[in-house]
Amino acid sequence: MSRIGKLPVAIPDKVTVEVTDSVVRVKGPKGELQQHVLPVVTVSVNDGSVVVQRNGDAKEHRSAHGLTRTLVANMIEGVSKGFRKSLEINGVGYRAAKAGENINLTLGYSHPVSYSAPQGISFSVEGTNRVHVDGIDKQRVGQVAAEIRNLRPPEPYKGKGVRYEGEVIRKKLGKAGKAGKK
Repeated sequence: MSRIGKLPVAIPDKVTVEVTDSVVRVKGPKGELQQHVLPVVTVSVNDGSVVVQRNGDAKEHRSAHGLTRTLVANMIEGVSKGFRKSLEINGVGYRAAKAGENINLTLGYSHPVSYSAPQGISFSVEGTNRVHVDGIDKQRVGQVAAEIRNLRPPEPYKGKGVRYEGEVIRKKLGKAGKAGKK
């Protein structure tokens, strides 16, 4: 039995979970999400919690069991609390500014880079070097943060670029020079 899949997911107040056919819909104070469920698992709502059970013991049944439970748990957490991913911008002249729903990034290129927010995602800029990506869908928040980081990934020599908050970049020494030779 999956250690993650067998755990029930508690449904907080002001959140409703509805299961019809192979679709799970979750409504909460921050919005609404839905997820298609594979036919190898069964999702049911029992007295204030969501229970995911698998229909067999094949490998794909076992792998879908924990995945489905985690997806449902992320949907419930997203519509009740939301998700946030923070990015730090390091480098001389590198900065971010919010322009409406978009963010304008100056990342050392000859032109500023503008990134528009997809539906369900909002940006906030703290100072000039910190960008917060907020939303109710954990997968979409992570994808948008990864796309912004990909605009100028951190480089290992000076550490310039866009990195996740708390991400550690191992620095390299660079050229050692020719010691002892004339």
